[in-house]
Amino acid sequence: MATNGLIDLSSDTATHPSQAMRDFMAQAPVGDEQRREDPSVNRLQEIAAELTGKEAALFLPSGTMCNAIAIKLHTQPGEELILDKTAHPYTSEGGGPMALAGVSVALLDGDRGVFTAEQVAAAIRPGGPHSPQSRLVSMENTTNAGSGKVWPFETAKGVSELAHERGLKSHIDGARLMNAVVASGISASDWGGLVDTIWIDLSKGLGCPVGAVLCGSYEDMEKARRYKHLYGGAMRQAGIIAAAGIYAFENNIERLAQDHANAKKLAKGLAEIPGIQIDPDDIETNIVFFDVTETGRSGTEISDATTEKGVRMGGRADRIRAVTHLDITSDDIDQALETINDVVVNG
Repeated sequence: MATNGLIDLSSDTATHPSQAMRDFMAQAPVGDEQRREDPSVNRLQEIAAELTGKEAALFLPSGTMCNAIAIKLHTQPGEELILDKTAHPYTSEGGGPMALAGVSVALLDGDRGVFTAEQVAAAIRPGGPHSPQSRLVSMENTTNAGSGKVWPFETAKGVSELAHERGLKSHIDGARLMNAVVASGISASDWGGLVDTIWIDLSKGLGCPVGAVLCGSYEDMEKARRYKHLYGGAMRQAGIIAAAGIYAFENNIERLAQDHANAKKLAKGLAEIPGIQIDPDDIETNIVFFDVTETGRSGTEISDATTEKGVRMGGRADRIRAVTHLDITSDDIDQALETINDVVVNG
């Protein structure tokens, strides 16, 4: 339900831990995480590794750090990362690939964030001393800028197989991996089986206050532990926050389907508002982008106006992003649509 009277559709990071999750966290056994003595952290890592079909996992403070460490694991300075032009490590991580790993990036023009093996093949450098060496391919599943699009499994498989055939590593940015799992019916272990590393965010649809888990081979996770310390991610009695992840994995996965249903409902309602352009059939998970160009107002102007009326979204120049999550109900969607319609039609 709306928190403090605000229907917050700005992001699924707006979720608040439930009382049941808070109670579970408060009772969590803890220890020194850096010494590998925190039983709750260890349990969370075991669950994530089993879920993704990987040998080991590492609890980290954020998904951004998961991406940063994975890129560092698989590359050397002067090499190149291949990813979509809208991918989070390129658009929203402060230049991390360049600053922390010293790599250049080759940007692909995918379809709503999804690119093909053929595009990767064309982007791989030919070798020689004059260009960076292609080393890593990263796929974002679901795609943020692509309105929560789930990668077609065979496409992702083709990309990863091509990468491995050409001597590159592959990685899945799993900020919303569990949304992809619930929407597609394809298990996290099947996705994980495609790539060298994969991670799951805990602080979005799963409802945790903080954290993410990077998964891969035992050897890679041992190396990742050093980078965790290097990048300032090592913690002490972290079991209190790790317990939120345990609770989420046990209770909050299947309910993601309700977020997807609410997003579809929102999209269908938006399509009926004059001046808003959206194809409800494009909405597969919990992210809804809609074009407001024909309203004659910018996305920022409209989202600012709806925020004043109790509905917060993410406004861009010509479009708006709305994201459903566990704190948003079907009734909240009805209210949001009424508010958006009022702002667009009546100003």
